[in-house]
Amino acid sequence: MALKTEKNLKHFYSISEVAEMFEVNETLLRFWEKEFPQINPKKGGRGVRQYTKEDIEIIRVIYNLVKVRGLRIEAARELLKKNHEGTAQQTEVVDRLRAIREELVTLKAELGDLE
Repeated sequence: MALKTEKNLKHFYSISEVAEMFEVNETLLRFWEKEFPQINPKKGGRGVRQYTKEDIEIIRVIYNLVKVRGLRIEAARELLKKNHEGTAQQTEVVDRLRAIREELVTLKAELGDLE
């Protein structure tokens, strides 16, 4: 049985935490919130945004479409509207491949040090 970490137990994330996760500024997240109706964080009494894991997953997909693939906002919005499930799966595959690549690069560097 795996130990549960604080991150696994957390239900809500602040806008600053989400911005840090994606290395973007809070202004961009607020902009995306206006442009993509799928992003709908809960707002506390003072209007403080509280992002769920589902919100973060949607942001991850949007980040991949806009920042990684370079799509314009309109194209990303249309793609999400037409095929959210397929787009989310594709984003997951790309993220996994990136992680594998990073691991391979690290292994190559370590093997190079052995020569």
